[in-house]
Amino acid sequence: MEGIICVNKPQGITSFDVVRKLKRILKEKRIGHTGTLDPMATGVMVVCVGRATRLVQDIEGYEKEYLATFQLGYKTDTYDREGTVTERSEMKKPDENMLKETLATFLGDIKQVPPMYSALKIDGKRLYDLAREGITVERKARDVKIKSLELKEYDGESGKFLCKVSKGTYIRSLIFDLGEKLGTFATMTDLVRTEVGKVKIQECFTLEEMESMAEKGDLSFVQGVEEFFKYPRMILIGEDNLKYYKNGNNFSYPGNDGYYSVYYGKEFLGLATIKGGRMQAYKYF
Repeated sequence: MEGIICVNKPQGITSFDVVRKLKRILKEKRIGHTGTLDPMATGVMVVCVGRATRLVQDIEGYEKEYLATFQLGYKTDTYDREGTVTERSEMKKPDENMLKETLATFLGDIKQVPPMYSALKIDGKRLYDLAREGITVERKARDVKIKSLELKEYDGESGKFLCKVSKGTYIRSLIFDLGEKLGTFATMTDLVRTEVGKVKIQECFTLEEMESMAEKGDLSFVQGVEEFFKYPRMILIGEDNLKYYKNGNNFSYPGNDGYYSVYYGKEFLGLATIKGGRMQAYKYF
């Protein structure tokens, strides 16, 4: 079996729990997810099955959209409501205009320091393992991009915003930094990943739905690779070109620049790019 599954992750379980459940449902060992969601977070989680796990890194790089809820006035060691409160502020809360103006300062390319409670590794150890031991280490600021940031709700104490961000952006850190800029504290209280690339949450399946479908022999929730990427179809002509493709050669082939799903007759071979009249395979199936 191979393909891609768009999961609507529930709250309270890890991304690895989702993968474990899918391995049981599909009776398939080779499954990998394309971007971790914290246990508290819900929403879109794209999972690759079988040979499609070769595409994990491609999908990891997709832009993501989140609907985030925050509370002003306190901070925690994890930057979210599940952590231990470390400090409170009695300062007057900002008005909506000030909040919008401050949010706007985060748009574009910014530097962001990852939280200690994260899955990143330093010297081979997960940051959250160090944090649980009471150890805090210096983390290098990383380049991330905030493409859009729109305030949806605000009542003077708590609020909600919708944002589109690049790979590697921590919404918990974004909210923590927002509190710092406002001269108070801010903590994430809820997070929904609403999009990954072009995958919207409305298109995703819950674990319960997939388990029920699988019990009836219905595996339609597993998309084919070509169906997921929706690249234009390119029919490869000629045995020599087939050989070049399978050998990973860069070879002359007519077509507009871009990405393609490549076929030889009715057989799906994989994905390729054409640039300047030359084709280069980059994923084989």
